[in-house]
Amino acid sequence: MMSRTALIVGWIAAVFSASVQAQTAQSKVVRIVNPFAAGGNTDIVTRALIDRLAPVLKQQFIIENRPGAMTNIASEYVVKSTPDGTTLLMGGASNAINMSLLSSPPYDTLNDFEPVILCYKGANVLAVHPSLPARHLKELIALAKARPGELTYSSSGVGSSNHLAGELLKLMAKIDIRHIPYKGVNPALTDTIGGHVHMTFSGGPSLLPHVESGRLRAIAISTAQRSTAIPAVPTFDESGVKGYEATNWFGLLAPAKTPKETIARLNNAVDTVIKNSEFRARFDKEVLETVGGSPESFGKFLREEIDKYARVIKAAGISKQ
Repeated sequence: MMSRTALIVGWIAAVFSASVQAQTAQSKVVRIVNPFAAGGNTDIVTRALIDRLAPVLKQQFIIENRPGAMTNIASEYVVKSTPDGTTLLMGGASNAINMSLLSSPPYDTLNDFEPVILCYKGANVLAVHPSLPARHLKELIALAKARPGELTYSSSGVGSSNHLAGELLKLMAKIDIRHIPYKGVNPALTDTIGGHVHMTFSGGPSLLPHVESGRLRAIAISTAQRSTAIPAVPTFDESGVKGYEATNWFGLLAPAKTPKETIARLNNAVDTVIKNSEFRARFDKEVLETVGGSPESFGKFLREEIDKYARVIKAAGISKQ
């Protein structure tokens, strides 16, 4: 029978080993994987977060861009990563949309990820090239009806929230506009600014500088209320498309089986950062709302998003990819 001394020694060794493992995990670089190209909305909000998060957790954070395949390259990469809290996904609406849009998704959002925290919610803003003779949404809808199938809109990719924002407008306004997908917000904006595409749906961080410079004209915002960042831009509902609402969001997801204490540690740190009043004020100016909350509340939100987009995809008659 093991002596009391041996038991105590064994217990101390186990505690020491667990402590060393925890310290080792915390000393590793944390990669936040961005499923879109550098320079887009996801990149902008992630960089702002890690600038504040690194000193709080006393760890180095880096962004790893893995765009393409409707965000599946990045998402599948994170799902298959070691579940130790050092590889995270800055997820978004595509992780909900793909559950209904794809015939065989390479992952299951609810079962293959652990929700860490919902970081931001934001509007999709509809902006047009200045050469398009439409200064208001009603004029744009009239133009689209007069030229069915001719007008084009860009998005950050098939299955992205701004793609679905366009499909929802087509459905509710009964217009025919063609979707031109890109591998990220930045190339979508570049081609719209260059006049190769007539209009775009995009989040505020990437879009607003081009609106302020006059290179694009914002004509409607997808939230239920106007934004203080662009108060002159009316909502879709105000502009005649009653009940239209299509928001974007950004939230951290970890691989399934990541330890709960690791999830809690990350959640607490991020929640502290994004609820800082100075941090909130910065994103108010970019048509983004910082959210925060528990992993459980983010999980509930994910389930609601998956259900919502399933209804939109079915109602719009979008074919499975």
